[in-house]
This record gives sequence, structure tokens and C-alpha cells, in this order.
Amino acid sequence: MANSMIRLLVPSSPFAFLAKRFLALDAEMAELEILLDSLTSKANRALKGVRGIGTDTAAILLVAAGDNLDRFANEASFAALCGVSPVQASSGKTTRHRLNRSGNRQANHALWRIVRVRMLHDNKTKAYVKRCTEEGRSDREIVRCLKRYVAREVFDVLANSKSVPNGQDLRTRRLASKLKITDVANALGISITKISHIERGVVHDTAFSVTYLNWLENQKAQVVSFAA
Repeated sequence: MANSMIRLLVPSSPFAFLAKRFLALDAEMAELEILLDSLTSKANRALKGVRGIGTDTAAILLVAAGDNLDRFANEASFAALCGVSPVQASSGKTTRHRLNRSGNRQANHALWRIVRVRMLHDNKTKAYVKRCTEEGRSDREIVRCLKRYVAREVFDVLANSKSVPNGQDLRTRRLASKLKITDVANALGISITKISHIERGVVHDTAFSVTYLNWLENQKAQVVSFAA
């Protein structure tokens, strides 16, 4: 569509030049997105499987964490780095905390984006927001708590990424157990399409991948037990 519109413009006009430049930059962005997706998956394949995390936010969090996770004493240290550790703001008989303005602001913004995605699309997060709102908490307090929770989840995935199988591993195990993809769908209550996407690496879902792996191992154990 865009290419056909450009051909209608006068070749030497400024609009044609800008349009061609736009298409070139758009193509370059697409190539960089593919490259970044590959690099983030290679660095930590489980991270993008966390709900709400995409290629951009995964890259930001990986850069913030660095290569040496041992420098973090615990997940609270990582939360402090991201600027989501709670800061006391109590007064009198009122006990409360406020947003932390320090830390890595890019990592903080990445956590904010993840939280916003979950507030719109994750049922558990929606229920939590509703409950906190009914308790009289402000939007800022709710977001602060959610960012702290996400930071804990992200650190756990960063520290234990090797324990999460990739899609190809799951598919290999399923075929070795002579199980059909419909067997998995019926047992775990998930669509065949999503399972296929996870096995092919199109979709990342860390929580489901772990559940899927555990189910396959249980099926294998049952077969061994029956054979014995």
C-alpha cells in the first residue's frame, strides 16, 4: 500500500524523498527487532515468557541486571537497582510507603510497562487492582506494589533461567513419549494453537512451559511404572 502511494508521487518531490526514507527506516527497525529478539532469547529464553514482557522490556532488564547476578545479594537488591524497593512514608498512626525515585530509571520504566500490560490483560492483576481499590489504596500505591512483585518475578527468572525448557525441548520430549499435541491440550486445558506456538518458539510462556515439562515427566514416570 505504502509503496504504491509513493509511486504516485513526483520522484523529485520532498514528499517522495521523505516517504522513501520512512520505508527504509521502517525496514531497518524490523531487522533490528528481529536481531534484538534473537539476542534476548539467547541471553535468557525464559524472560520473554513472563507475562507482559516483550523484546524491548526484556532487553532493558537484561542490560540492567548485567552478566554477573552474583553481585545481587537477593531479589531485594535487584528491586533496589530498579528503583522499586519501598520507601517509608509513614506519618503518625498511618503506615504507608511511597514510590522510590532512585535506581535505574530505564529498568523502572520497563517494570511499569509490564505492570500496565498486566493491568489490562491479566485477570489475576485485575482482581488485585480491584481489591486494593476497594481497600482505599491509590493508583500509585497499587502500581508500586505491582512493580515490586514483577521485579521479584523477573529476578527469579534471571537467576534460574536454565531450569526453564525451550519449545524444542518440550516437543522432543512429547514425541519421545509418543503423545499427540491434542493429548497435551486436553490434559492441560490449553488450545492446540498455543501449544504449537510454544513448541515452535513463536510464543513464550515461562509458567506454562514449566507446567508442560512437569506433566511430560509425570507421563513418562507413569509409563515406566506401568511397564515395571
